[in-house]
Formats: sequence, structure tokens, C-alpha cells
Amino acid sequence: MTWRNWAGNQTATPRRLAQPQSIDELIATVRAARDDGLRVKPLGSGHSFTAIGATDGVHVDLSALDRLVSIDPRTGLVTVEGGIPIHRLNKLLHGYRLAMPNLGDIDHHTISGAIATGTHGTGARLGGLAAAVVGFDLVTAGGELVRVDGDTRPELLAAGRVGLGALGVVARVTLQCVPAFLLHAAEGRMRLDEVLARVDELADSADHFEFYWFPHTPYTLTKRNNRVGPDAVRRPPGQLGALVDDELLSNGAFELVNRIGVRRPGLVPRINAVSGRALSARQYVDDSCRVFTSPRRVRFVEMEYAIPRSAVGDAVRAVRQWIDATGTPVSFPIEVRFAGADDSAWLSTAYGRATAYVAVHLYHRVTDRAYFDAVESIMNEHEGRPHWGKLHGLDAATLRARYPRFDDFRAIRAELDPDGVFGNAYLDRILG
Repeated sequence: MTWRNWAGNQTATPRRLAQPQSIDELIATVRAARDDGLRVKPLGSGHSFTAIGATDGVHVDLSALDRLVSIDPRTGLVTVEGGIPIHRLNKLLHGYRLAMPNLGDIDHHTISGAIATGTHGTGARLGGLAAAVVGFDLVTAGGELVRVDGDTRPELLAAGRVGLGALGVVARVTLQCVPAFLLHAAEGRMRLDEVLARVDELADSADHFEFYWFPHTPYTLTKRNNRVGPDAVRRPPGQLGALVDDELLSNGAFELVNRIGVRRPGLVPRINAVSGRALSARQYVDDSCRVFTSPRRVRFVEMEYAIPRSAVGDAVRAVRQWIDATGTPVSFPIEVRFAGADDSAWLSTAYGRATAYVAVHLYHRVTDRAYFDAVESIMNEHEGRPHWGKLHGLDAATLRARYPRFDDFRAIRAELDPDGVFGNAYLDRILG
């Protein structure tokens, strides 16, 4: 069989595909692979753009391990199996009037895959998904099931919250959830220069702030989402606003725009100008998971770097200067999000510093990666840390200097998996 990721830019031909139906079967799968000298990689949703999930050994499909293990509405502690996709987790939590504190904008990741790669949302005072992890059950290379939490192995918890799939298979995860909440969403068009001049004010003025800049134009779409009180009433977005956001910016019409851009790249600046002018202000109130997440049907590849928040203005201006100077057509908006300093996970991209995330995309049919190379060079000037599941060219020698606990993570990995059962070529490059 040949495995392909969601974007189609990564493939692998594993020796075996395992589909365990229980934790015991998962343990047996790992033991059998180890005995046969084969490497093991769990399969999530395949939404990573790197080869972090590829293997020539045993691919483990976790889709059957998607059950609720326990839930306590009083404390908000929820334990689920690692293969549950986030959109199903959100529905499950909603039924108990609970929610995740923060989410990214895609909800088809499995919870274990999202945690392993450091998936995050936005919020200057918040962390990524891994910050909600208070414990997990790990199937190690020795075929043992190890419980990890702050009382038993706090150092392993800090390593495994963003574990890259390098420490074992996360069979179950315990999350600290919060009471379900509504978000007041306010979206509107602003000029890029104004956003960058006021970026600290804007990031701090909302619970969740992000903006999308349309290259070749002066326009951005800003999104400010704030929690509202328990007496607030849901006011979902109107059909017209949803049509613009979901189709023009994300799906049907955007697919057409990108196909045109591949065939006639010279039209991209004019198309972006039309899209930017089409943006209009809207406000609505809805369940947090509905506001955070959006459907994404247009296939793309992505690079995202985490840089010190203080550098975001200079970095985005440098990207704009490169696009303008080279005339490179860029059809996808550039997305900028924010996070607070995170000391809970050693390999969190926000570890130890207030962070801005700059994400750039290419339509999956575009083969010229000069744009990505240029953005990576700019981000490296600001000690950028790449998202672990998105394209980048860095290796262990560079990453060691950017993560204070990098060698501590490697030591934990050497202890748990001395023979590299959970390794692959990507992990060899980024961890050494």
C-alpha cells in the first residue's frame, strides 16, 4: 500500500498497516514490530505537511481508538483515546457543557496528532492545545503502557506534551477542559500598515486575535474573538457572511481562484485586490468551537514559523518587500496569530517567549518553492521555530540553539526508545 498525507506532498510505503481495536491490540502491534525489527508510526489525519508520520515499517491506524474513557463535568478533566478527531471531541465536550480552552482552525486532526506537532490557536494570553494536557498513557518501544502525569513523571509530561511521535504512541490523553463558552466574533478589514503599527494593542485587546494579509494589496482581514458572559445569547453568522468567509476565502470560490492563478499567475494580484475589497465587517456570537474552526476544502501546503512577538512587524514587512521586489504571485493570505509564553512543553514553539506565528501557504499544484525559501530565510533572522508538522528545512544543529530544553528532550527519547523504533527520516533530521 502507499500512504499519502492530506496535501498529497508526502508518501510512504509501509511494510504493514495495523488497525488495533483496543489498547491491548496496540501494545501487541508495537511489540510485534519491535520483534521484527520494524519501525512504527501512528497514523492521525495525515494533515501534517512534513513526513513526520511516514514510515517504511508499520503504520498504525488509530481511528478505532476514539472512545471516551472518562469525563468529570465538575473538574473539567476528560480522558479520551488518542485517535479521536477534534471535531468529534468538540461535540462530545459540548454534550457535557465543556470545551477546549483554545483551538486551531482545523478540526480534523486526531487529538494525539495535534498535540504531538504542537498545534495551536491564537490568544496572547493562552497556550496551544498541549497546554491543556495534564496526563497521557504512552505505549513505549518496549511494549509497555506507561502512565504519565505531573505526579509520576513530570519531566516526561513536559517532554511528551509536544512529543513529535518520537517517545511512543499516545494511547489515551487527559485534558483539562473548561466550562463551555460563547465567543463574540468581530471581523473587519484593516490596512496592513495600521495593523502592524498597532499590533501589540490589537493582540492584547482580545482574548483571541489574528489577521490575514492579502499579498499584492494593502488589505487585511482582522478577527477578534472575545468570551462573553453566561447570559449571552447565540447569534450565529448570517448566510451571506458565512458564504463570503467559507467560499471566497476558504473553499469553493477560493479553489477556482487558485486554479486560475496556476494557469495565469499574472492575474493573482488583481484577484487578491477583488477579494480584499470584498471583505466586510461582521459580528456574531456562537459556540467557541464553531468560531475557532472552519471548513478547509482547498488543498495546500504550508510553512509556519513562531518568532518573538516583538519581531512580527519587521518579519511581515520583510515578506511584503520580497513579494513586491520579485513580483512572485501569492494567492493565499498570510496568516498571523499569537500565543503567550509556554513553559509547560519543552518543544512548544512558544516555549519561554511571547510568540507570533506567521503562516504562508501554496496551492498544492504550485511546484516552485522560492516563496517558502525566502520566508524561511526571513524567519531565521528572527530565531524562528518551525511548526513541527509544517514544511521547513531546519535540522537538529539549528534547532538545538532555539530550544533551551532540546537536549533534555533527546535524553528522554534515548531512555524510552534507544533503538529508534518510533523514528523515521524526518525525526532523524530534526532530532539528530
